[in-house]
Amino acid sequence: MSELSGRGADGCNDGPSTPGFGAGERGPGNGQSARDGLSANRTSDFGRFSWFAESAYSVRLATADDRGGERDQHAPAGQSVSPASRLTGSGAGQQDGRRRDRIGLLRDRRVLVWAGLALAFTLLGGIIGGFVALRSLSSQSDSSYSLGPVPPVSSNRPAASVAGIAARDTPAVVMIKVNGGEGTGSGFIIPGGYIVTDNHVVTLDGLVSNAALEIYFSNGKSANGQLIGRDPYSDIAVIKPEGVTDLPALSLGNSTGVAVGDPVVAIGSPLGLADTVTSGIVSAVNRPVQPGPAGSSTPKVFFDAIQTDAPINPGNSGGPLVNARGQVIGVDAAIDTLGNDPITGTQGGSIGLGFAIPINQVRRVTVQLIRTGHAAHSILGATLNTGAAASTSGIPPEGGGRVLAVSPGGPAAAAGLRPGDMIVRFGNQQIANGDALLDAVRSLPPGAKVQVTFRRQGQTFRVSLTLGSAES
Repeated sequence: MSELSGRGADGCNDGPSTPGFGAGERGPGNGQSARDGLSANRTSDFGRFSWFAESAYSVRLATADDRGGERDQHAPAGQSVSPASRLTGSGAGQQDGRRRDRIGLLRDRRVLVWAGLALAFTLLGGIIGGFVALRSLSSQSDSSYSLGPVPPVSSNRPAASVAGIAARDTPAVVMIKVNGGEGTGSGFIIPGGYIVTDNHVVTLDGLVSNAALEIYFSNGKSANGQLIGRDPYSDIAVIKPEGVTDLPALSLGNSTGVAVGDPVVAIGSPLGLADTVTSGIVSAVNRPVQPGPAGSSTPKVFFDAIQTDAPINPGNSGGPLVNARGQVIGVDAAIDTLGNDPITGTQGGSIGLGFAIPINQVRRVTVQLIRTGHAAHSILGATLNTGAAASTSGIPPEGGGRVLAVSPGGPAAAAGLRPGDMIVRFGNQQIANGDALLDAVRSLPPGAKVQVTFRRQGQTFRVSLTLGSAES
């Protein structure tokens, strides 16, 4: 807190009066009492400072007053100013200031007392409240309560349960890393130590042709993989681990007997998470599917898929779809998403629309790849209304159901088909468009005989057709 500057509190300063606060200001001039000057400045100072800034100065003044006397700066040594002298002149001003200081001190003390009482009552309330809460909780507790003993571990699962199937089949499912982890996929071991997977796994969706392959087994071991053969038209590839023997193998089922509603289990490595098991049912069979990344240079794949709602995500490709007996009925190959890429699932994962290549088709292609390194496919011997030229391999490209041209001496020509004919049924399948027709053709082996129904100039005809063969 500021004090009046000058010779003291005796009002003996000469010169003009300078208003203000703090050191360096001048006292009242002639004709103005020191008491009035002190009163004005004290009032202003108290308004500027808070109570805790005032206390040290107030205690000093109160202590001097309690001693009953105070030495004046101008009094002889050993002489004190009497209380009476302080009541007159400058002493009266000092006495008035000290009274205000004592009043401020008393007020500070009252504030401290009330703050202390408030804190004490707060603490007491907390203690009482805590005690009441503990008593309330104690009255609701039950010292004899128990959840009972922990049940024994069930180590045996029914063979047809998901857990039972997973325990038997997972050791024969592998994770495949391509080019040091640029891509990952799944595969499963078949008799002979071979591993079946998808062509788009080992080629990174058609971007590479001679990729480095690493195979990771469920027991934590790994080995380099050698490509035995691959077929871009069926999206099947066969690889074999190097230096590894006595591998467990999965048994292959019969996809012809698959029915809608059958329980299925998918095993694989979605997003690199090895040995992931999901389950669902067969949602549909003979679902026409033509997966393939946009802008890819690889041939488009056509197959009548097994549709399932078992969650399948990127990385599941190449893994097995098994039935309740643990037999492989399909190879996971594609999912339908809200994005544009059914293979990689761009902009989304599983939405319950997964597709697997039927194992009967996979079996046929796998055997050919192991035996010759190549695979042969069925052909119709006709060009459909796709707006594209026929494939040089003899395999017709995608298109509509209308026949645009017939290859001389081919299966379609031998059956009597002509340009302009509209094929509406192929075997037992109703044909809605050219894609569905090509799916149906690819799903059958070369040399198979099938009944074909077509329309020509408003009339319906039915003929027998023997499928041709072309090597991929």
